[in-house]
Amino acid sequence: MLLVHTSDWHLGKNLDGVSRIEEQRLFLEEFVNIVEDVNADMVLIAGDIYDSYNPPVSAESLFYKTIKKLSNGGRRCVFVIAGNHDSPEKLESVIPLVQGDGIIILGYPSSCARVCKYEGFEVIESKAGFTKIKFGDDVVNIASLPYPSEKRLNEIFDDVSDIEVMQASYSSRVGAFFRNIEREFKDDEINIATSHIFVVGSEKSDSERRIELGGSFLVEKKNLPKSSQYTALGHIHKPQCMSKTYNVYYSGSPIQYSKNEKDSSKAINIVNLKAGYDAEIERIYLKNYRPIQIFKCKNIDEAYDIVEKYGEEDIYSYFEIMTDEAIDMETIRYIKKSMKNVIEIRPIYSGDINENRTEVVDINMDNIKDYFVDFFKERKDGLEPSDEIVSLFLKFVSDDEGGEE
Repeated sequence: MLLVHTSDWHLGKNLDGVSRIEEQRLFLEEFVNIVEDVNADMVLIAGDIYDSYNPPVSAESLFYKTIKKLSNGGRRCVFVIAGNHDSPEKLESVIPLVQGDGIIILGYPSSCARVCKYEGFEVIESKAGFTKIKFGDDVVNIASLPYPSEKRLNEIFDDVSDIEVMQASYSSRVGAFFRNIEREFKDDEINIATSHIFVVGSEKSDSERRIELGGSFLVEKKNLPKSSQYTALGHIHKPQCMSKTYNVYYSGSPIQYSKNEKDSSKAINIVNLKAGYDAEIERIYLKNYRPIQIFKCKNIDEAYDIVEKYGEEDIYSYFEIMTDEAIDMETIRYIKKSMKNVIEIRPIYSGDINENRTEVVDINMDNIKDYFVDFFKERKDGLEPSDEIVSLFLKFVSDDEGGEE
């Protein structure tokens, strides 16, 4: 049985105000071709399909068309779980349109797949957190945990009388969930798991904006599934193996979503599974349709040389220019006019006053809305702020800066 693992598409995401939808479209075309070429039995998308609870129509259309292509009329299983950036309701709203194609979408930890026979496989058993699927002679057991906020995780244990489970740490409750579902695993069947969680020790980038406050949403490795042949995770954007002992992998995001990912290669995992055997895993690297470049210039003249050299390149550009004084508007306009997609021109002031300066997060009016929405959802257990609240916040910060929105 051949599985393709991907995650963190973040459809609709911008790079400091610049749309990435065309790159996302190109990736998904490449992805569909890879899936067809390897003749995969299942595609598993481990959360963060969208970048926000209210994605643009272009992003929703792209997702819908892609999963329809991947399913090939129910000949291939497409298994989707929600991430922390996804609205479970929004994600599950397309189920009536795609269910006949064998597309399984689970928005909540309590969501269930429909028991049904499709062209290429059959869902033969389903309950919250567990799906059993038959592919020809192979039976696959899937333990699934869509992004578990505190509230959603508590709801799973509503009928549990053991007060110790209810009072346990977030990580321990995730572990208890997986241990309970793993009771359904069979030695003579294929056993896998999937979730959208932040495992302790994973390498994170700043494009995963959500802050795990006080470590409350961290999951320790000891609480991961222990008898899964392959555990497919989403949330972290760098592809990595989290535990060879427990066979746990992040596929990573398919696109470089921040400047500190500029040297990070993007990939998907092709997983060959057979009952009773270790999974065979192949990492397939993806094309980088528009690279991110950071140009560190010793002076303005060097910045002009870079513009001359790279002016026609289709890249995202960040400039860091050493200077003794502010960069004048004429220089800024020239650089932005002469190069495509200049995202930032940042002066690095020389002199003792700037030595040992504390590193700060670069928040500006192009991206502050994203940070606010994530902060709001973090404090309100995943609830999306209303348009009125967002507008009020943006008005407040723009007024505070003495400018207009």
